[in-house]
Amino acid sequence: MSSALITKSALTAATRFSVPLMRRGFASAAPPVTGTSRSHRIVVVGGGAAGLSISHQLLRTGKFSPQEIAVIDPAQYHHYQPGWTLVGGGLKDALSLRRDEASLMDPKLKFYNQAVSQLSPETDSVTLSNGDKIGYEHLIVVPGIEIAYDKIKGLPEALADPSAPVSTIYGAHTVSKVFPTIEKLKRGQAIFTQPAGVIKCAGAPQKVLWMALDHWKKAGLYNPSSPESGAIQIAFATALPVMFGVPKYAARLEELRKERGVEGLFGHDLVEVNGTKAVFAKGEDKVTRDFDLLHVVPKMGPYAFVKNSSVADAAGFVDVNQATTQHTKFKNVWSAGDASSLPTSKTAAAVTAQAPVLVENLLRTLEGKEAVQEYDGYTSCPLVTEYGKVMLAEFKYAGVPKETFGGLPVVGGALDQGTPRRAFYHLKKDFFPWVYFNAMVKGTWAGPKGWKF
Repeated sequence: MSSALITKSALTAATRFSVPLMRRGFASAAPPVTGTSRSHRIVVVGGGAAGLSISHQLLRTGKFSPQEIAVIDPAQYHHYQPGWTLVGGGLKDALSLRRDEASLMDPKLKFYNQAVSQLSPETDSVTLSNGDKIGYEHLIVVPGIEIAYDKIKGLPEALADPSAPVSTIYGAHTVSKVFPTIEKLKRGQAIFTQPAGVIKCAGAPQKVLWMALDHWKKAGLYNPSSPESGAIQIAFATALPVMFGVPKYAARLEELRKERGVEGLFGHDLVEVNGTKAVFAKGEDKVTRDFDLLHVVPKMGPYAFVKNSSVADAAGFVDVNQATTQHTKFKNVWSAGDASSLPTSKTAAAVTAQAPVLVENLLRTLEGKEAVQEYDGYTSCPLVTEYGKVMLAEFKYAGVPKETFGGLPVVGGALDQGTPRRAFYHLKKDFFPWVYFNAMVKGTWAGPKGWKF
């Protein structure tokens, strides 16, 4: 998509559940309230990575008749969001990572292409934006989280302005502006940000940084050994005190930052974009930096219909047991993925480990048994460190590494996933997008545990 097609209204429309304008045919007038009531054994709120994986895994058990499982999602399109970093690096086209949402649904599932306005676990019902009420025996709340561009002052306007050197990989309507902005920069200060709070894939903010650095280095515009002598200077402004939340990989990434001459602005949280000035909160102070290119990671958080319901914890996420994925109060409510309170990095890889646990525990509950399967917090972040190499970070709760390939014999010793490798790059660039659409969303892929049959 051309950056010229990015508009402020398009950015607003990117919030799938609260403003379902991404669907064709939505009228500007408010929809009528019908009050129609229907019921299903399982209702899944969300048709993203978690929603489709879980729905199809349940269906594949053979324990459900057609239409007994319903999926609710307002989106017309389904995006492979982990691939947006590749789009930002000029390696993929955004449209190649998009599918019609309905085309990914097994016909035995009932698909409500609507937004949700209210969750009512006290009455085992969900209210749609058109006023319809959907009853359930079990509810799975997996809508993901909302990208809140307007939480940073001036950001929506800067993203919508095709002439502004401000972009973000976070959004179907914004990602195609990123690489042209990188290509256009020939001189000056480039700043890449990471905000305070929860975001999708905590490693993504610096993936685009490393690819941009590599692009400028190959173009003769960036000198890693003497950044001040090159045409372009690079800074990473993160609200965190370190490069990454897992100590092993944080140490390796800090080494890369220093080796490559990237300025580290730690404890810097972007709060405003004003022309070519970026304003950061640093403790109680405000710090302003000039830029010639700014890649922004917006603020993110739970959707209002989740946050304002009784399934949410104090932070607005679905309050579930971190081992079983079952709600701490409502035993027929479940959650996984970004919308859940599971204290791990929010990635598609995490869903591959969470979904089988949720499915098995839900089935046990239907049989009157206790939920005993446990999720250990597994997640993964394939960190692109340059074109052709990826550091494959895999870890579980408390930031403890849980590596699939770590320790395997290789030339020179044992494989260390903290060392960037070409093989991992092809997993990220080629295999993961393929397996996502061909297996994961169909319920037949369980990440490091392989295929489910």
